[in-house]
Amino acid sequence: MNEVPERFLAAEVGKPHGLRGHVFVLRLSDDPQRFQPGASLLTAGGNTITVVDARQHGDRFVVAFDGYETREAAETLRGPLYIDAAQARSLDQDEYWEHDLVGCSAWTVAEVEIGTIARVINGPAQDLLALDTPAGERLVPLVKEIVLEVDMDRRRVILDPPDGLLD
Repeated sequence: MNEVPERFLAAEVGKPHGLRGHVFVLRLSDDPQRFQPGASLLTAGGNTITVVDARQHGDRFVVAFDGYETREAAETLRGPLYIDAAQARSLDQDEYWEHDLVGCSAWTVAEVEIGTIARVINGPAQDLLALDTPAGERLVPLVKEIVLEVDMDRRRVILDPPDGLLD
């Protein structure tokens, strides 16, 4: 397996909202508790910030952080927010961290090796597996209809790609 990162990307802070330090935040974490008051996150510079208030606003959140009470202070928060790896939630049986999938070999249901997972691309509809294959990079949607099995013990992913996906 790949080395576990020290921190995971959890959110992306956008522009300020209003005059009292609130910011728009795009949640990238699937943890529903990520923006509860008292939750802590790390800035790109490694500073810990604490959520004071949060509410959903369409597909984003409007969040206030302790110590950032003005629009000017909130502007300095733009960019990625992380969680310490120790804060990461436990995964369910059929869930995997991106770093665990990278490096796994990809095989078809017919036992033909396709290539190696080079990275996972977070997409708006679903994530994609970027496979290094002899024919170059191929992108495979990370959906149950195509990714049938992930065997972490053997570091293999079994795929049932539709015709033309890997051509």
